[in-house]
Amino acid sequence: MIELEGLTKDFGSLRAVNGISLQIPRGEFFAVLGPNAAGKTTTIKMMVGLIRPTAGRARIAGFDIQENPLEARSRLSYVPDFPFLYEKLTPAEFLRFTGRLFRMPDAQIREGCDELVPRFNLEEWLHQPIESLSHGTRQRIAIASALLHRPEVFIIDEPMVGLDPHHARVVKDILRERATQGMTVFLSTHQVSVAEEMADRIGVFHQGQVIACGSADELRARSQTSGTLEAAFLALTRGSQRQPEAA
Repeated sequence: MIELEGLTKDFGSLRAVNGISLQIPRGEFFAVLGPNAAGKTTTIKMMVGLIRPTAGRARIAGFDIQENPLEARSRLSYVPDFPFLYEKLTPAEFLRFTGRLFRMPDAQIREGCDELVPRFNLEEWLHQPIESLSHGTRQRIAIASALLHRPEVFIIDEPMVGLDPHHARVVKDILRERATQGMTVFLSTHQVSVAEEMADRIGVFHQGQVIACGSADELRARSQTSGTLEAAFLALTRGSQRQPEAA
């Protein structure tokens, strides 16, 4: 469902992403961990077509994001760490607007809202301007609207930003359910506990490369640590240069 081949991005003399190759199949929950400036967000922006790679390619559900952008984007949803919402709209209006962008029939939009609005506890805020709502509520609206058209691929950057423990649990449960139903999830996070709890596989990014990829147990084995995943992550990223790992 997600194929990255030699994905590379240069900003002048800085190589932010250096030849990343990944294959993430249908229904896999894949999490990305990495220190600041590891290339995670730049990789995501290339995956969703926001920036053009210097080299390499990204395919979503078989479609090259640069060569067939409409076909690829119709099959994915992307929630950045600070999502943009039209603040003069209400959540109800924004959900309907999002559904129509994806050419959903009105009946399907209503069905999706009937499922997602209660799950995200948005009933109380449904008809208030988004500009009047808290950051956490906006985050829930963004995630709900991204799930509305039941994308084949769901890409999310730091999903728990601004969420209280209850709604963080809601997001985890829904993403896990959708992955079980066949949606491919690509999640970038700094929270090691989230990656360990949720992911089928975890990719460790460092200096623009994937330096390790596997289950939490496999990463512990690769790092030669027997303790927490956090200890494994710190051991893997401690060195200044590593050979990239094909995944």
